[in-house]
Amino acid sequence: MYKQILVPLDGSDLAEGAIPHGAEMAKAFKAKLTLLSVIEPVEVYSQPGVVGPVVSVSMDVGDEVRNVTEYLDKVADKLRKDGIDVVRVVREGDAASQICDYARENHADMIVMSTHGRSGIQRLVYGSVAEHVLHNATVPVLLVRVRAKG
Repeated sequence: MYKQILVPLDGSDLAEGAIPHGAEMAKAFKAKLTLLSVIEPVEVYSQPGVVGPVVSVSMDVGDEVRNVTEYLDKVADKLRKDGIDVVRVVREGDAASQICDYARENHADMIVMSTHGRSGIQRLVYGSVAEHVLHNATVPVLLVRVRAKG
């Protein structure tokens, strides 16, 4: 039923909370597990009330890709030790859109990701990648509710 399971990661402990769920599904269905990280452009806002970004901050994308790739390699190595077929992918752009696009373009059968459980003003300010993916993905989405430790 499931041949490719996509797990988006942003480097946070909260996002990594979805890994055990994706890994168990990959084992159960003998599926490939794809770890996807998206490098988003950095935008700086001058002050509250200003609409849109004021400055786009330049960063060395090459360095960022190397850092993210090293991170994904560490995660993938642990999963491979458990006998899971793992692929790692780094893309650039809007995280929510890139997750949905990757799943569609590469025929993922399911997306497994965490939701950070933001509500109220935090959700309004930061938006919800999980919510966007849930409403726009063309494949089933398993959202894992993860809360910060402490």
